[in-house]
Amino acid sequence: MRALVTGGAGFIGSHVVDALLARGDEVVVVDSLATGKRVNVPAAADLRVQDIREPLDALFGEVRPEAIFHLAAQADVRVSVEQPVEDAGVNVLGTVRVLDAAQRHSAGQVVFSSTGGAIYGECNGPAAETAPLEPFSPYGTGKLAGEEYVRAYNRLHGSIHVVLRFGNVYGPRQDPHGEAGVVAIFLGALARGEEARIFGDGEQTRDYVYVGDVARASLAALGQEGGVFNIGTGRETSVNELYELCRTVAGSDVAAAHAPARPGELQRSVLDPSRAAADLGFMAFVGLEDGLQATWEWLRAAQEE
Repeated sequence: MRALVTGGAGFIGSHVVDALLARGDEVVVVDSLATGKRVNVPAAADLRVQDIREPLDALFGEVRPEAIFHLAAQADVRVSVEQPVEDAGVNVLGTVRVLDAAQRHSAGQVVFSSTGGAIYGECNGPAAETAPLEPFSPYGTGKLAGEEYVRAYNRLHGSIHVVLRFGNVYGPRQDPHGEAGVVAIFLGALARGEEARIFGDGEQTRDYVYVGDVARASLAALGQEGGVFNIGTGRETSVNELYELCRTVAGSDVAAAHAPARPGELQRSVLDPSRAAADLGFMAFVGLEDGLQATWEWLRAAQEE
């Protein structure tokens, strides 16, 4: 299969690229390198440096992708609050550019990466795909707009594009940006012997899902005739518990400092993954402790290079 991965030089996108190459697919990566890194792109993939806000007709006309994994995004919630126009430019206009180019060039299915926590808002329990959509930030609002464009294209053109709502993704290659970057922040601080900060009382919970599992879910979505799927574990972990697990894998006794809670931060975010299990045959296999250990080992190896 000939696949195109937007944002393929980034954290999640590069793992999707690895998964595609591992099964023998031909992969073209489109990335502006604003946050992505060339080193994340394997030599076997064809890297095209381009911003998805720019016209994509020439690229799609040349590549003729049979599948598109749309992972390019402005992924920092705080940036979206401070620069909502920039956020919408990437996450809304960029998504429309991808969908439009795919339609105009009869390209294959688009698998669109969305967000669970930032779209559902406060969760009373594991949120199913039918839960109310109440984004707190421009980031969540932009991702929801992208979802609506996916659904509109499916209705208008009979396409079968798929939406995946990710939990808080963590793992190797993660930069300490965006809400989900807390794992990278904690492990980075512990590697340097520095004091990490926990905002608020640390009892706020998230659904942490390993990036390798997210890559598997992305490939599992291919061929599904549309739909929206949560990609998470269904397990809640508090920030305090997460930090203790990070300390364990790092073998550190450095305690975290508490700082004032950040305005607008969700207290509870967890996804119900049962639809993905039933329809995609996907379940997250990597437990949090194992995923943190793998992330810690990658971080230490990267520091030694």
